[in-house]
Amino acid sequence: MVEEHYSGHLVIKAFNAEKAKNKVFDETNERLHQTMFKAQIAGGMLQPFMSFLSYFSYAAICLVGGLLLSKDTAGLSFGTITSFLIYANLFQNSFTQISQAMNSLQMAAASAERVFGLLYEEEQENESHKKPLLDFSKIKGEVEFRNIQFGYEKDKVIIPDFSAKIKPGMKVAIVGPTGAGKTTIVNLLMRFYEVNSGNIFIDGISTKEMSRHEVRDVFGMVLQDTWMFEGTLKENIIFNKPQITDEQLKNIIQESNLDYYVSTLSHGIDTVITEESSLSSGQKQLVTIARAMAENAPLLILDEATSNVDTRTEIEIQEAIDKLTQGRTSFVIAHRLSTIKNANLILVMKDGNIIETGTHEELLAQNGFYAKLYNSQFELA
Repeated sequence: MVEEHYSGHLVIKAFNAEKAKNKVFDETNERLHQTMFKAQIAGGMLQPFMSFLSYFSYAAICLVGGLLLSKDTAGLSFGTITSFLIYANLFQNSFTQISQAMNSLQMAAASAERVFGLLYEEEQENESHKKPLLDFSKIKGEVEFRNIQFGYEKDKVIIPDFSAKIKPGMKVAIVGPTGAGKTTIVNLLMRFYEVNSGNIFIDGISTKEMSRHEVRDVFGMVLQDTWMFEGTLKENIIFNKPQITDEQLKNIIQESNLDYYVSTLSHGIDTVITEESSLSSGQKQLVTIARAMAENAPLLILDEATSNVDTRTEIEIQEAIDKLTQGRTSFVIAHRLSTIKNANLILVMKDGNIIETGTHEELLAQNGFYAKLYNSQFELA
């Protein structure tokens, strides 16, 4: 808790939550105090208790041995009684050592549960034997979801029956309330999770027959969370595509609306970028779009790519996205519905099912769930 509060200090201060967090900390600290107090009492009593048992066993052996010796029991001598005392002492020492190590054993048991939980986790199927089934240069981009059923836990199905067919080059928007299953659909498409039943096809080939590497290789992604690594701006854009020429890179920078930002840098695209560099959220998002352009994948996934920027930057990003998606099958997850008006197909999801499909105008004309969702953006609180 101390670590979480320390790392989240700015958020706590921003929301004026010091008193509330102090109260929660005091309650948690008191629970820890009570638990540790009881644990110390139990740990402290263990050693005296074992010593009491040790001395009690000595007394019992001497008493019983003395009574048997007084009755002149055949074969019993002082040596026999002494042997029993030694045996009891040796036996007792083992218990004493175990009691001293009890805390460590309890910690080891808790750790072992986590370790073995990881070791017993089912491993992903080895797909090194699978050969590429798609010709990267000839991929059309036709995607079909056929009777998809999925749940993160097998007994809790969150997508009962999902079917959709996307034609090559279509811009498909997936919209719906939080928890409707939008991101889950994309995760299934990328095989981050396996479907319980049903099939996903890319150009008529089931993704189950393809290796995960091949499936993910045909997708470019622009996510809500942007990331940069230490290196030049050029390296951040071309990433693992060193074959990109300077002319191609120049075109990518222009199409992604990064040319003005590059012109302000002291060394242009060769300027070193770090986490401390003063890039705005919008500029970072444009860099990720340029990176996707450099990837030149035939299919695209855009997950809330304009959610963290202002309206003016959103327009620039939207222009770059329109250029990026041109001629490619793309899946756009959006809460800001104004950004997907030009989508060829909008899939409206609720509780894991598609409840409405159509273009923006068609769905508004239906005056159904999408229309309510769209109009809610303009209602006064």
